[in-house]
Amino acid sequence: MDGQEQYAKLFNDIDSQALITLGVILASTVLLIIVSQRGLNWLANRLHGQVRFRVFALVPLTRLLILITALAVAVPIVIEPSLRNMVTLLGAIGLAIGFALKDYVSSLIAGVVSAVELPYRPGDWVNIEGTYGEVKHVGMRTVEIVTPDDDLVAVPHLKLWDSAIYNANNGDVSLQCVASFYLHPEHEAGWVRKALRDVALTSAYLKFDKPIIVVAEEKPWGTHYRIRAYPVDPRQQFLFITDLTVRGKQVLSAAGVTPALLPPDAAMDSQGATS
Repeated sequence: MDGQEQYAKLFNDIDSQALITLGVILASTVLLIIVSQRGLNWLANRLHGQVRFRVFALVPLTRLLILITALAVAVPIVIEPSLRNMVTLLGAIGLAIGFALKDYVSSLIAGVVSAVELPYRPGDWVNIEGTYGEVKHVGMRTVEIVTPDDDLVAVPHLKLWDSAIYNANNGDVSLQCVASFYLHPEHEAGWVRKALRDVALTSAYLKFDKPIIVVAEEKPWGTHYRIRAYPVDPRQQFLFITDLTVRGKQVLSAAGVTPALLPPDAAMDSQGATS
């Protein structure tokens, strides 16, 4: 019985006047959100440069402020604004927020771990769940990666707990690149290996103090060659691979070496090889 009385004291008596007031608050909130969003979007579309994006950024912030204000006005109408009730309400809200933000807190803890273990740092080229690019910033909650297509991707540190982190250079200025060639089995393997090595040696992007390795692997459909070498700068990796691929094809084609014909069911693995 005491519990029912405490529950009854938590909420005010809702009469017709209270319902009308709540309806006005709801309608005003919806109207203000619509007007503010359309107005800010209209203004932003008539501006240029950074100012335009800053006005766009005000849209969700304005919506949030309107909702908070509406809740602050509506809650005292429904709930009796006593100290006991406010403590109960804030406790329930805090519990709900705690469950909602558990991943956020986990990302913050993982951010502290990343600062100690250094799985990535600015300048590293990493692959996290298929997102490959250069680390530009390591924040408290996320790591910002710029992909080769110039997209900025924010990956939460939470991925440290259950995902593999592939780091191509791990804080070093050297990054290994791989250029693949798939050739018909009827060719002189020794000559092809030497020719591909010469292709790497004559590249303008080659870092000469690092080894050049040409790996050959026999497959049922032909031979898979890989040139493994290092560019001068990790940011040149795609230019380097393109240079090796284009000039390698030219040398092999001029020598009459034909490419392999892959069967329709040949599946590519994660390193570009086929089975």
